[in-house]
Amino acid sequence: MAVFQAALVNEIEKLYKKKKALVAVLLSLAVIVIGQLAIVGVRSGFGLRGAGSVEFPLLVLAVVVNSILPLFTALVAIDSFSGEFSQNSMRITLTRPVSRLKIFSAKIAAVIIFILATLLLLLILSLLAGFIFNTNSASLGSLVRMVISYFVSLFPMIVLALGIVLLANLLKSGISVFFVSVLVFIFLSVLGVVFSQYSSLLITTQLNWFNLFLVNSFPLEKVVRQFLLMLGSGIMLFTAGFYLFDKKEF
Repeated sequence: MAVFQAALVNEIEKLYKKKKALVAVLLSLAVIVIGQLAIVGVRSGFGLRGAGSVEFPLLVLAVVVNSILPLFTALVAIDSFSGEFSQNSMRITLTRPVSRLKIFSAKIAAVIIFILATLLLLLILSLLAGFIFNTNSASLGSLVRMVISYFVSLFPMIVLALGIVLLANLLKSGISVFFVSVLVFIFLSVLGVVFSQYSSLLITTQLNWFNLFLVNSFPLEKVVRQFLLMLGSGIMLFTAGFYLFDKKEF
């Protein structure tokens, strides 16, 4: 366990020193500022209420999980694998007395921590913005559902990251992995619209899983089914990604 912790700390340090995480934070902050300014403008210009103190963080979440967060998750996951492959720094990592499984798991864990940290930052900042501009529309129940929505959004993002990691170990170039990831994401989004009856099987639809936790009548069956689909997909993607990583020669 100590060996894995050391590998994880090393991966987090490498991630911390890169600018992608900072850019992701700045863009997330920009979404919150622009969104709140737009709501204030609508309210003052048209006399509409806009989004409440708890509704606003949910609007931010809906935008971010379908745009900024997948983008930077892809960049971080690609850089953790393809970036080190191209720079030959992976050889240095593998010279340490750590198994490939622990190295692979530590890299995945570092990406997950990045996603979780981004979601937590978005939660705090959007909640503060919502309370500052809309102080009269919050309730304990809606607040709890909002917090749960942010946390459950982590699971589909993990599946997405594992899919990108699989591509990063399948293709040599990081640029190729990025463009293939974007094309696959667009293709799955279109596929979900054309074949809406099967959309729940697609990761692009699962990114909006948090919406199931916001309805008044909690759809337990749908939530469990979606969770099991994501769990099965995640296990298969992790296994396939590690198999390719383990077979690579550096």
